[in-house]
Amino acid sequence: MLPRSTLGRPAQRFLGQSPQYVIHRRFRSTKSHYHDAAPEPAIRPPVQISPMARLPTRFLLRSLLLTSLMTSKIFLRPALALISVLSTSKSALLNPDRNIALNKLLRWTVYNHFCAGANKKEVSRTVADVKKIGYQGVILGYSKEIVLDHNEQAASTESSTTQYQERCYEMIEEWKNGTLETLRMVGPGDFLAVKLTGAGPISVDAMRARQPMPEAMAKAVDEICIATEKQGSRLWLDAEQQVLQKGLDDWAIEIMRKHNKGETPIVYNTIQGYLKASKANLDHHLTLASQEGWALGIKLVRGAYIEHETRSLIHDTQQDTDRSYDLIADTMLCQRMPADKQDLQFPKGALFLATHNAASATKATATHQNRLLANKPTIMFECGQIQGMADELSCELVSNYERALAESSAAKLNVPKAFKCMTWGSVSECMGYLHRRAVENRGAVERTQHMVSALRHELWRRIVG
Repeated sequence: MLPRSTLGRPAQRFLGQSPQYVIHRRFRSTKSHYHDAAPEPAIRPPVQISPMARLPTRFLLRSLLLTSLMTSKIFLRPALALISVLSTSKSALLNPDRNIALNKLLRWTVYNHFCAGANKKEVSRTVADVKKIGYQGVILGYSKEIVLDHNEQAASTESSTTQYQERCYEMIEEWKNGTLETLRMVGPGDFLAVKLTGAGPISVDAMRARQPMPEAMAKAVDEICIATEKQGSRLWLDAEQQVLQKGLDDWAIEIMRKHNKGETPIVYNTIQGYLKASKANLDHHLTLASQEGWALGIKLVRGAYIEHETRSLIHDTQQDTDRSYDLIADTMLCQRMPADKQDLQFPKGALFLATHNAASATKATATHQNRLLANKPTIMFECGQIQGMADELSCELVSNYERALAESSAAKLNVPKAFKCMTWGSVSECMGYLHRRAVENRGAVERTQHMVSALRHELWRRIVG
């Protein structure tokens, strides 16, 4: 990453004056070039419309309320505890799908803000609303998943010797049909988020034992990938806990090897920047993709299972995680092969930056923009944030994309498309997802009071007109 003083003027213009926001300004000359021309009225500088002006006021108010509460340490800890209870309790009273009053309360507060809906009608309406705001696409996943207890992670299962009941195979079929149903709720260019552990014990056991993908599972995944490509969409494989992630990486490489034959990938694997082995994992993916000639799709996140991982596997400080995350993004954007593989050509590939960190988004975007302006090779690059979070960053990305599209052809765009990531399922099913998302983003939320400041500023702008 180049220091600011060496960035080209367009990149400096993108970075703007604030370290928290990406701001793009244009200026218009008001001086006449002809002395004999008729006097012209003074031309005022163009009004800078707030990127967040595109958000509906109802959404803005709810976002301000929830974000303010989430940045409060006094409120956040009991809220996390409550969501954890709701996501694991077997009590009918605490089951939102059985307790009508609790269901309505959660829908009015957190569910409708962060989740897409409980059925196709609700999801379709949410997706349409998101795209109406201006986002170039969505990522949609089904909320059902399996999270292993930390104490169980040392166990290993030899899946090749396990006899499974017919119900376990039915679970794979149900998972496949549910995933295909999710796919039909998105459109061309959108992403399908796939959780392989959702297929049940056959998938979990084989992944944990680092066994080849079971035949029934492989057939289901192939059908999903083929349908995704036929629809013109893409999919990514969500990350898992480290007890499962190595097996998932093996499977992801097999899936990409089979289905990523074109110039741009259909299938993306997830790399978690908070893990100490994340850069080595990327290098392994790059080497195989280069040697075997398939396109590498990478979704980069900071981390998702911090409360369920062995602590020694995770970077010691937040600063180390930030450096790891930015290094992986820079490696992809600058097309750098591992030090011991310099004789290999960088493979075809794409990067999806999943981040709520404005600094990381700004660095990556400036790097990508500068390489394009300098006619240096780079890869396809897109960004996304979770529905209901980091809207000040999301709206800024949308505004920059729209401005760039108005100034040049789509083929010459040098800013990333902006996506919103969301999940669907019943209120009860989504509680586990919401708890994991809250824990994952807890540290960032506590340090990013600027989210609240941006929302308050936008609300005040609307009040004063």
